[in-house]
Amino acid sequence: MPGHNPLYSAAEFRRRALHQNGGPVERAWREHGDHILNPEIVAQVETFKLRDAAVLVPVVDDGDEAHVIFTLRTATLRKHSGQIAFPGGAIDAVDASAEQAAVRETEEEIGLDGSYVETVGRLPVYLASTGFRITPVLGIVKRGFELKPNPDEVADVFEVPLSFLMDPGNHTRDKRMVDGLDRHFYRVPYETRMIWGITAGIVRTLYERLYA
Repeated sequence: MPGHNPLYSAAEFRRRALHQNGGPVERAWREHGDHILNPEIVAQVETFKLRDAAVLVPVVDDGDEAHVIFTLRTATLRKHSGQIAFPGGAIDAVDASAEQAAVRETEEEIGLDGSYVETVGRLPVYLASTGFRITPVLGIVKRGFELKPNPDEVADVFEVPLSFLMDPGNHTRDKRMVDGLDRHFYRVPYETRMIWGITAGIVRTLYERLYA
């Protein structure tokens, strides 16, 4: 079929990023991911003084089967240590936008040169109980890059097929008690890795906005 893009190609990801399911990205954050499972906790976090942050969801263009880059945070970091994450960090005064912050932080964390990254959209913000309002920035990454992870922040970098992440059969729900409330969250186990918490919440939102 002329103009047809395979479902899990970077080209199709780009098209879907520009034509997302659900309401406007600026107002839809309550409707997606684990936010919809935790209305009481989200209402509580809304009252916090939140710092703006951005992460890059880096989708590597590999023809018909795109891959997504994740990091494993070092065990010594103050927040979210030892967890699987998307590269990113706080939006600084030098950053003109969430996109610029996400690309800058990604280069600082894993050495991915920004010239390889094309930003193609955003997901609704994620309100983290650790005090951040996180904007997930969607990016297409050209092959040919070299990664140089910052050993102070990143213990490992790995890739997961987009098709695996966008299969809801790979999303399991779990809960744990936090401050007297049941906190519901997603887990996405992949090989020996466990993607969970904020990162799995963003993966689930990506599925709901682009592939559900």
